[in-house]
Amino acid sequence: MNHTVQLLKALAEPTRLRIVALCRAGGDLAVSEFVRILGQSQPRVSRHLKLLTEAGALARIPEGSWVFYRIDDTGPAAVIVKALIDNIHDDDITFQRDRERLAGIKRERAKAADAFFSANARVWREIRDMHVDQKEVNKVLMRLFGDRPKGSFLDIGTGTGDMLALFADRIERGEGIDMSRDMLSVARAAIEQDGLAHCRVRQGDLYSLPYESGEFDTVLIHQVLHYVDDVNAAIAEAGRMLAPGGRLLIADFAPHEVEELRRTYQHHRLGFADFEFDTAFAEAGLHLDSVEHLKGDPLTVVIWAAHKPDNATQKVAAQ
Repeated sequence: MNHTVQLLKALAEPTRLRIVALCRAGGDLAVSEFVRILGQSQPRVSRHLKLLTEAGALARIPEGSWVFYRIDDTGPAAVIVKALIDNIHDDDITFQRDRERLAGIKRERAKAADAFFSANARVWREIRDMHVDQKEVNKVLMRLFGDRPKGSFLDIGTGTGDMLALFADRIERGEGIDMSRDMLSVARAAIEQDGLAHCRVRQGDLYSLPYESGEFDTVLIHQVLHYVDDVNAAIAEAGRMLAPGGRLLIADFAPHEVEELRRTYQHHRLGFADFEFDTAFAEAGLHLDSVEHLKGDPLTVVIWAAHKPDNATQKVAAQ
């Protein structure tokens, strides 16, 4: 009861109600963006955000020197917040103006994302030209993912968020993790443009993911491990994310000799053999289901599918 009273007190203030309404309409927003929309000083806005976070209405997401805020959909306050925001009339003049300013910020985000994407498109195109068409890779990933809807999906090294968009219609909740703020800016703009309100991205370290153990039904590591120093540790952390019965999909390159990828594009590893992850899977408590090859010239894409046994399966195996 005390927690509910604290939440209602935090929301019973016009500016704070505007803040949660903006988060519901705009997804992840930074402190500086709230300042621009609300027309208030940064210390005052930060105070409001602190109270809302402490009350459980918002989640605080650090990202380098920036901090983003979002509705905490996973907490018990989510139902109350939704009910209050849904009670606000669409023709309320204050909220209309807030949404207009929010739309302007979204346009600026999209413009910045386009600029970054254009500046790096040549690099991405050069690498993609070395392997099979990405559409073929996506087909295999979708087949392995399955047609049955999944609850939660984690894309490790999400980049521009392409994989979140690919699986968006098959999941209830999608989370993308990446270390690059520029990449995350592109991903956020794409998510907003496509209206994927159930998908979000945040900055994070793949060795120490900011989620609870067993939080996801499916985890994907797509074209990431060739940049990684400690592959086994990365797979162990991905395995920790999986709920019992959950599935891990990895897409990366087979062994190759394209040294240019190491010299110019900072690839730490020049591909992986089929058996390369066997030890990591075993240590993470995962069982390998299949390995598939999509041959290209000069790069072949390999897709590993593994699962975490559920409790019932483990009991049967033990017997």
